[in-house]
Amino acid sequence: MKKLIGVNERGLRVGQDHQRAKLSDAAVELIRKLHEDGMSYRVIAEKFEIAKSTVQDICTYRRRAQQAVKWRTTG
Repeated sequence: MKKLIGVNERGLRVGQDHQRAKLSDAAVELIRKLHEDGMSYRVIAEKFEIAKSTVQDICTYRRRAQQAVKWRTTG
């Protein structure tokens, strides 16, 4: 069964389609929204069971900053 995956301008997988991704794109969006609404990194990290530094990196766009610019099929 073929699946669409998001890739960057170099053709590399990004976001939840990356082979090492542990969080979905929706979870990343929710993490950023919760922080914008005033929730602390620590509380968000506990909620998602991830490191506080990971939450901080997501919120400051050091991680999961790339958006898919193209789609390709796999499988």
